[in-house]
Amino acid sequence: MGDHRIRPLFDRVLIKREEPAEVVKGGIVIPDTAKEKPLEGVVEAVGEGKRNEAGDGFIAPVVKKGDRVLIGKYSGTDVKVLDDEYVIVREDDILAVLDK
Repeated sequence: MGDHRIRPLFDRVLIKREEPAEVVKGGIVIPDTAKEKPLEGVVEAVGEGKRNEAGDGFIAPVVKKGDRVLIGKYSGTDVKVLDDEYVIVREDDILAVLDK
């Protein structure tokens, strides 16, 4: 992310989308314009968590920087910093952590 840092607030998570592998069906290469955005990404930064019910503290996030995750197709807000594209989602919008 260069010199520009993004620090998500509360239960939000900054994810760098991963480029999908080239999709081939029946020997036909699908052009980039027909591909859907990938649902997979890597966690780049995590907020301090969701406020607890009493409002005097935070519930720590489950995901951490470096986790490979799956997110919903239409989840989050796309952001661009310099030439890098990211999506900011609430932790609840993360569907799964992919184990290595």
